[in-house]
Amino acid sequence: MQNNDIHGNFISGNGVHHVSVRTHVNVDPAKLKSLRQRWSVKPSEMSKKTLNPIRAIVDGMKLTPNPEKPMIALSIGDPTVFGNLPTDDTVLQAMKEAIDSHKYNGYAPSVGYQKSREVVADFYSCPEAPLDGKDVILTSGCSQAIELAISVLCNPGDNILVPRPGFSLYKTLAVSMGIQVKHYNLLPEKSWEIDLQHLESLIDDKTACLIVNNPSNPCGSVFSREHLHKILSVASRNCIPILADEIYGDMVFPGCDFQPLAPLSSDVPILSCGGLAKRWLVPGWRMGWILIHDRNDIFGTAIREGLVKLSQRILGPCTVVQGALESILNDTPPQFYQGTISFLKSNSEICYSELSTVPGLNPVMPSGAMYIMVGIEMEHFPDFQNDVEFTERLVTEQSVFCLPATAFEYPNFFRIVVTVPEEMMIEACIRIREFCARHYRPRSQDSHELDQ
Repeated sequence: MQNNDIHGNFISGNGVHHVSVRTHVNVDPAKLKSLRQRWSVKPSEMSKKTLNPIRAIVDGMKLTPNPEKPMIALSIGDPTVFGNLPTDDTVLQAMKEAIDSHKYNGYAPSVGYQKSREVVADFYSCPEAPLDGKDVILTSGCSQAIELAISVLCNPGDNILVPRPGFSLYKTLAVSMGIQVKHYNLLPEKSWEIDLQHLESLIDDKTACLIVNNPSNPCGSVFSREHLHKILSVASRNCIPILADEIYGDMVFPGCDFQPLAPLSSDVPILSCGGLAKRWLVPGWRMGWILIHDRNDIFGTAIREGLVKLSQRILGPCTVVQGALESILNDTPPQFYQGTISFLKSNSEICYSELSTVPGLNPVMPSGAMYIMVGIEMEHFPDFQNDVEFTERLVTEQSVFCLPATAFEYPNFFRIVVTVPEEMMIEACIRIREFCARHYRPRSQDSHELDQ
């Protein structure tokens, strides 16, 4: 038993009063000592709930390439991997000048330099959806933009609506924050348009946010203006704000137009997430942004203040890239963008043309981004139980790695990244054809029909 005498003063309206309190605390010194000598360091609940589905699936695959064939990785969504898609010299020069100026070596405001925010606002502003500097939050890549947007709109126990198939980061972030993920279906037979009836059926009083990814990873689809209006109608009827993941904005093939979502909205508030990574081919530079579209003041000051507070957790993105933003956005020549898009379209057409004639495969021609999704008629490939086994064996036999679409919550498809050099794309398609020819089995009715 330990006696602790506590003496102190407090002041009331009538003057100073003296107090003396005697407390009796039961403490076992031996137990106290043993507790301090016993280590118990455990991972946080957030860390235990954080799971990257792609990493989990790929790490569980037995990926042993055929030693007689060089590996062709069609799985990595990084356009710089093979060195055939360099950024423009204007972009590099802007970075060199920012470094040489010695103006960007210190901390910037957590939301970004005001001048840099204004540059982004001017670049994306239009009469239907005007922006100024205060409407832009600069972030460490588009991934952090998505994280901030989810964090500011959602509480633990809320739910968000995400596309299936869809980018796995949405689920990774949400689940780690205690937010439920509800998947709405995309329709491959309609070029991956949203199943709007299914989408609306998922909404309840806990739905805090609808995520719309356009152009799409992993589908390469680009929504029409008409379809975007229908999506906005669902959000408007149910008073659900939208997180628009538009990192592949303007990376669309000739003959197809990219329509940002915000200019079409009359009332739905939108946080549009983008960045330099894909269109300017510099994903490692980690420069992203959130564009706050809230013309009816539904977000008000609270959401804006929340984004500022959340951005202060890591003190903003790279200051050197911020310093280069004005030149990157305003001086990059149009032919650079056109060259990238022309290459991506050509590779997509090669891939689609080659694989659409392979029995058992059903590719869906993309309209933009860097990907093509290919359906597998699993009943014709009895050697494999699912898309994971199919793609795993494709590595073993042909040294071609495509990402199984189970990673995107969409079994029996695989995703191909079309940024590889053309000769590698052609060779990969030849090998996939050989692989399918070896393992394809007609169904019994198919064999019967052939015998007729």
